[in-house]
Amino acid sequence: MQRLQLTTAGESHGPGLTALLMGLPAGLGIDYELLRHDMKRRMHGYGRGRRMKIEADTVEIRGGVRDAETLGSPIALWVENRDYKNWERMMSPVETDPHMVAKRRLHAPRPGHVDLAGGLKYDRRDLRDVLERASARETAARVAAGALARMFVREFGIEIKSGVRSLGPVGADAPAPSWEDLLRVDEESPLRAIDSSLEAEMVAWVDRMKDEGDTLGGAVTVIAHGVPIGLGSHIQWHQKLDSRLAQAVMSVPAVKAVEIGNALQASRGPGSDAHDPISRTDDGRWFRPSNHAGGTEGGITNGADLSVTAYMKPISTLRKGMPSIDIDTLEPHQSQYERSDVTALPACGVVAEAMVALVLADAILEKYGGDSMVEVKAHFEASQALQADWP
Repeated sequence: MQRLQLTTAGESHGPGLTALLMGLPAGLGIDYELLRHDMKRRMHGYGRGRRMKIEADTVEIRGGVRDAETLGSPIALWVENRDYKNWERMMSPVETDPHMVAKRRLHAPRPGHVDLAGGLKYDRRDLRDVLERASARETAARVAAGALARMFVREFGIEIKSGVRSLGPVGADAPAPSWEDLLRVDEESPLRAIDSSLEAEMVAWVDRMKDEGDTLGGAVTVIAHGVPIGLGSHIQWHQKLDSRLAQAVMSVPAVKAVEIGNALQASRGPGSDAHDPISRTDDGRWFRPSNHAGGTEGGITNGADLSVTAYMKPISTLRKGMPSIDIDTLEPHQSQYERSDVTALPACGVVAEAMVALVLADAILEKYGGDSMVEVKAHFEASQALQADWP
């Protein structure tokens, strides 16, 4: 049963975003600097649009925390949309200006976006009612909640980092990185590239696509370091940790594929090159000299670094547009343009980190349990002691 639950609410140009995180035990200290840092990292990246120059993305905790410590009750987070003041007449929850609504109405859906499918599903003739919630702006709420999950897993020795593995054709054949590779990622560089020697070429491709009114996708890799053995389960399909990670990371906007470890490379060769030999140190620790499996076997963590790569398609909002249909006239029409990014790969990595943190936090609570941090840590330490004495 899922122990940690996250619900978000809010629209891209509405008053703001809400995140409700339930299940964190009492007694977790809140690191406000970490929270501010992760929110700032989500806004960073070469190729981002003008929206990031408007927003501050500060987080207000409105429940579940007292004196910088969790109470065990649901935690309510609020992120204000500064741009709402420019959209209030179109997005007000109380009353909108019909002239302004008509002016900004979306009636020519974008290929690759949820505009058309969402309009049909929810019977919304102004496709803005769909795109406002489908916007990647929602991920600001996820990163806020993910920062709290990061604080929690850090208490058990887990660190999480990410980097851009490829952008468009640049770095597309790059091997899966190691934890040491991610430690070298420059968080202040334009694209947070894992291989810094590729960054200049990546920037040039972003500039080229911007000039052409087009967009770019690529791949980001997230690694969780220090993950204990035994999270997840092989017993039921929905308890397998790799399946839970895949679902969580696939939910990040524009992510269309998820890879655990070196799965793509392994699929092209023999099993002798795909699996990780088992070794044991003199002091009784289990370890693997390689990590092709990406830290899981049979849906359970094996103690190696947990490696997850997200493949992000190019953003579906193209300034030059694509062939579409006007839903009013049913005549051919170029898809409409909404303010967007050329690429959001660096931000995708930060959001994917948040999702990995949330999954790991849930898996820790599932295995060790407890209503307070003291209780969860006691169960964790007892489990570690049992594993140290096994067999």
